[in-house]
Amino acid sequence: MVKKTREKFIEVARQLFARKGVENTTMNDIASASDKGRRTIYTYFKSKREIFNAVIDNESEQLLQRLRVIVAQAISPEEKLREYVDCRLQTMREIVSRNGSLRAGFFRDVRKVDRARAIISRKEAALLMEILREGIETGDFEIESVKESALIIVNAIQGLDVPYIRDGLLQYGMEDNTIQRVITDLILHGIVRR
Repeated sequence: MVKKTREKFIEVARQLFARKGVENTTMNDIASASDKGRRTIYTYFKSKREIFNAVIDNESEQLLQRLRVIVAQAISPEEKLREYVDCRLQTMREIVSRNGSLRAGFFRDVRKVDRARAIISRKEAALLMEILREGIETGDFEIESVKESALIIVNAIQGLDVPYIRDGLLQYGMEDNTIQRVITDLILHGIVRR
């Protein structure tokens, strides 16, 4: 019951934030739309920021679940990395698009984006490290520092979130599959002739 009530508050808050914006949504709005009293919401969340962070956590968990499925697949580390990049970019686009006016906030407030990314970056890097370690074990990858490489890759991919979500690279004739291929090829092969 406790978990269901908390999850209901999170989903209702997500919908209200998407429709009205975070700034225009009150804790009272969330409680009312959840058919609960204000006191009840405050037993689960101390502030609107806390419930906003729970919404971001919930959305981030969807991405992590998809990435975990890729890591667990019985495919080569190279193929896992390709699917990881594709899944990461597509899922972020879906999350931002699904959340309406959160989308505007995503593009407008860099600090909010950074806070949301901080929640998930370490977990993403841990999953990516699994792929990189597997690639080392199979002899497919030669990496000096798995942790540093994973962190750089995660942050590089995050740097593409806004142009990818906005289709900003279409003006250069780069469609989704081209962007994903180029990113993966850069990660896997670099630009040095071997």
